[in-house]
Amino acid sequence: MDLQALADGIRNYPGVTRKRTISEVISFFPLIPNNNVLAAYGEDAAVIKFNDDVLLLAADGIMESLMKVAPFYAGYYAVLVNLNDISAMGGIPLALVDIISMKDEKVCAQVMRGVEEAVEKFGVPIVGGHTHPDCEYNAIDVAVLGTARQDNVIYSHTAQEGDDIVFAMDLDGFFPSSLPFAWDTTTKKDAATCRRQMLIMNEIGKRRLARSGKDISNPGSIGTLGMLLETSGKGGTVDIGAIPRPDNVDLSQWIKAYQGCGFALTCDPSHSLAIEQLFATVGVTAAVVGRVDGTRRLTIREGKDSVVVFDFASDKITGCDPSRVPARGKKR
Repeated sequence: MDLQALADGIRNYPGVTRKRTISEVISFFPLIPNNNVLAAYGEDAAVIKFNDDVLLLAADGIMESLMKVAPFYAGYYAVLVNLNDISAMGGIPLALVDIISMKDEKVCAQVMRGVEEAVEKFGVPIVGGHTHPDCEYNAIDVAVLGTARQDNVIYSHTAQEGDDIVFAMDLDGFFPSSLPFAWDTTTKKDAATCRRQMLIMNEIGKRRLARSGKDISNPGSIGTLGMLLETSGKGGTVDIGAIPRPDNVDLSQWIKAYQGCGFALTCDPSHSLAIEQLFATVGVTAAVVGRVDGTRRLTIREGKDSVVVFDFASDKITGCDPSRVPARGKKR
């Protein structure tokens, strides 16, 4: 394996590079202190204190390229990516709102069919939103509200040196013909299975097994881990050979793939086995793939060979390092 080529491919992958503008957008927003905001930038969802619980609030827009090549999946993933953001934080999604912009009624119909299927499968309702019926483009954006117990939230910024790095992935899936970097694990599964998988991180949060976590999204598994480590101000090493992977799937493609059900976590090593066993109960394969350290570099290795993928002293994925995050949750 050419580790340097693999590292270069991850570093220059559009799912990673398109995240860089996040810090530029954040810099425009005024910092307004609020004691109820426990976490904000750098997390999969904002965490807002509400009595003894928290509200989790997130939003996502679907890329124009996906809307063009696969409008059904654009609608379906508009729901799924938001649900995964709440799940990653140990939360339970409550409701969604959507904004749909229409130019082509046939495209819109396929998008809405995807939204409908996802809502029915996961059982989280659309409760409102907004429609632009007279646009010069087609677009779908969704926001989600979730909840969790305050002490059970799984943050992105709380990884600690010495933590195990765990990747959890549902290996029972496929790449749609038009989407070579989107591993579909949900459209062909029954609703009961999908809902159990969606809530497994809530169980991990209740048992306080994970130190930090993030759902594996467009940057792929290594890119998503990079965002987590960047926000935590940490580094880590990943053994490429330890990453769970289906038979006959190219490694480079797999590492860059969006996961229909996949998470990157860090935990005290004493909790790794329990996390693996919990994921196994819902058909998800989890494995320890590395260790968090204090280098602020994310390194991949195979045998005795290793290559740095990101050096956060000079590299940026989102720019949401500890110095840029205005609110922090309770570390544990």
